[in-house]
Amino acid sequence: MSEINVHTTPVTSSVPSLWRNPSFIILFAASGIIALGNQIYELALPLILYELTKSPVTMSTMRGIEFLPNLFLAMFIGVLMDRVHKKWWSIGSIVLQVFLLLTLFLFFQYGQPSVHLLYGCGFILMTLSYAFRNASAGMIKQSVPTPMLTSANAALGFTTTLISIMGATLSGLLLMLSNLYTGLLITTILLAVSCIILLPLRSTPAARQTSAQSFWLDFKEGWVELRHNHMLLLISITVIFINATTGMVDATVIFYAKDTLQLHNLELGLVLSAAGVGGLIGSLVVNSLRRKYSAGVLIVVTTLLEGFAFLLLFWFHSAYGLAVGLFLSGMFQTVSTICIWTFRQETTPHHMIGRISGITGSLFKLGMPLAIWGSGWISELSNPAAVFGIAALCNVIIFICCRYSALWDQNK
Repeated sequence: MSEINVHTTPVTSSVPSLWRNPSFIILFAASGIIALGNQIYELALPLILYELTKSPVTMSTMRGIEFLPNLFLAMFIGVLMDRVHKKWWSIGSIVLQVFLLLTLFLFFQYGQPSVHLLYGCGFILMTLSYAFRNASAGMIKQSVPTPMLTSANAALGFTTTLISIMGATLSGLLLMLSNLYTGLLITTILLAVSCIILLPLRSTPAARQTSAQSFWLDFKEGWVELRHNHMLLLISITVIFINATTGMVDATVIFYAKDTLQLHNLELGLVLSAAGVGGLIGSLVVNSLRRKYSAGVLIVVTTLLEGFAFLLLFWFHSAYGLAVGLFLSGMFQTVSTICIWTFRQETTPHHMIGRISGITGSLFKLGMPLAIWGSGWISELSNPAAVFGIAALCNVIIFICCRYSALWDQNK
């Protein structure tokens, strides 16, 4: 099987679009299949926990644990990613996920694993998933010219959100017709297919000027680079709070839909698809928005608009209200996320992309575990809808703080 080189392609008349870039097409296809598998798994596991425990605290604890790898390990994974072969880093992380998911499926097939085992598996799976995403970000930067990074991230965002629509609906159907843990087996198969797709891809680590340096010196250089990139540092601090409120809502939605609205699995899958539809629209419009406004302005404005979406979840206690709120949240969150990813790629040197992605990835998730765990207790002691109201208020506060910061005045 011939291999395809993943090096930056110059913008010339012979390469009129991303779709003439074979490296990007392979990454695009593999990422889409992985997104579908993860969508099924990420819906199946909380529902499995709900069936086992009927506890919002247990569900929110699992969501919090899943973010711990990003918080504690992402910066170290980023340093390693700059020192290794990105293709085999990616494939190795996927293979380990396949093995773990298959093992977990067999546990359910022939018994019932404990909640603590599920916690441990969730932590490892998210660690491996982040390892793939970090390597993928580096390969995208290598294979796509800088002026096309927004288009590349928008295309990836488009397929991811389209897959999320299909995945949520498919999950609802699967969970109605089969055992809940069937979703784990489906995810296992899809991840295995993605490995095969990645095999023709040739990738080498970004050129590094510090190949003989120690791990810790590389680690320190990443922090120095981030401190010098003042705008990215400010964006990273802002995202800490944005992700905390988003995490609160995401961790509460499934319990709210099942316990308060009494939705069946198929209905839940269809309602969650609304977020995917919103994300799909967001990925389609972000290119034109990015040409008119700076990344900072878009991040600030979408924070306020997403707060409005959370307020709709707080006000309207129905499946339709939930769908509308998730639709708007998905759209605004996608625009913000693509702007963040693109700005990080645009302003980071090739040989530093792993470290900067890892460090900012850790910062992005800094407030999420505590916020998610707190949302579970709010749901337990009060009402799940109260979480949505608190998240909306926090987003308004974040908007006010950012409106008078350097983010608003950032150049395009």
